[in-house]
Amino acid sequence: MLTTASSTAGDVLALRIPTVLRTALGTHWEFTVDGPRIEIQHPHRGTPYRPPRRPPSWKGLLHSLQTAFADTGAPRDDCLPLRWGRDTELTISAVQALDPLLKDGRPQTYRQGFLPQPVVRFTGERDASGDLCDGFLTSFVNVSRVQPIERLDEYGNILDGWLSVLSQLGFHARHMSARGTLTPWRRREVAGITLHFRHLGLDLGDIVLLWNADDPTCMAVDLGTGLERLAWARTQQHWPALVYGRFAEMAPPATLDAVRTATLLLGHGINPAPRGAGGVTRRVIGTIDPDVAHLGVSAIVREAFNYWSHCGVLRVPWPTIAGLIEEELRR
Repeated sequence: MLTTASSTAGDVLALRIPTVLRTALGTHWEFTVDGPRIEIQHPHRGTPYRPPRRPPSWKGLLHSLQTAFADTGAPRDDCLPLRWGRDTELTISAVQALDPLLKDGRPQTYRQGFLPQPVVRFTGERDASGDLCDGFLTSFVNVSRVQPIERLDEYGNILDGWLSVLSQLGFHARHMSARGTLTPWRRREVAGITLHFRHLGLDLGDIVLLWNADDPTCMAVDLGTGLERLAWARTQQHWPALVYGRFAEMAPPATLDAVRTATLLLGHGINPAPRGAGGVTRRVIGTIDPDVAHLGVSAIVREAFNYWSHCGVLRVPWPTIAGLIEEELRR
C-alpha cells in the first residue's frame, strides 16, 4: 500500500499522464481512458504486417538499436555486472541501475541511457509440462532505456522516442499499442505506474514511470523489452529456430536454455557453488540432459558465447566454459 503522501503524489502523476502522452504522441493516436485503465491505439491498426525478407543478425540488430537510441538522446552505457548481491544474487533487470535514485533517494545512478543488459530470471511462463513457453528464456538481453527525469513531459518524450526507435528497426506505429492502469503500485521503497506495449497483440515490453516512495521528486523511467522477443515480433520466425538456430532440433529446449544460461554465468566467472550466485549456476547446469551432454557441449557453448559477446566481454574463454559444464555434469 502507498502511504498518504506518496499516494497523493502518485494520484497527481496518474491524473496528468493521459494529457502528457497525448501531447508527446500527437493527434495520430486514439486514447481510451476508462477509470484507471488507459489504452492507446493507432487508428489504422488493421493494416497488414509484412516481416522482413532477410532478418538482421543479432549484431546488426544491436547496432541498429544503439544508433536509434542515441538519436533519441539515449547513448549506450556499459552493462551492469551480472553478479549483483543487493536484493537479488544476479542482475535480473536493467532497472537495477536506478537503485541509488529510487531506493536510496540519492541523486545518482549506476548507469543511464540505453543498456543491452544480459539478465537471468526463473520467472518465465511455462506450459503444463513445465517447459518454457515460446517467448520466454531463463537468460536474455533486457533491452532498456533507464533514465532519471525531472519533469513528467520527459516520460512522454521517452515513449515517443521509443516509437522512433521501433520505426528505425522496421516496425510501424500502426501495429503498436499500449495499455495499463494508472493506479500506482508500490514495492518497498519504490512506487510506479506501468504501461505495457504490444506489437500485433504480442506483449513486447513496458514503460514504467518510477519514483522514490518517500521522495517523489526522485523520478525515473524504465523502458524495456527483450532483444530476443523484439526479434521474434519483427521477424515472426519459429521461436526455437530464432533463439537456438541450427541446434533447435538437436536437443531439448530445456537443455539448450540451460547451456545458454550456464555459458553466460560461467563467462562472468560465476562458477558452481553450494549457495549464492554459484548456487544458481549449479542449479542451471543440473537441468542439462546428461544423455545429450555425453557427446560434449562445446559447439552449443561456442554459439552461446558468441551471442553473449555482442553485449560485452566475457572473462572466461568458451573452451574453459565447456569444460566446466562437462565437469559439473560428471559430479
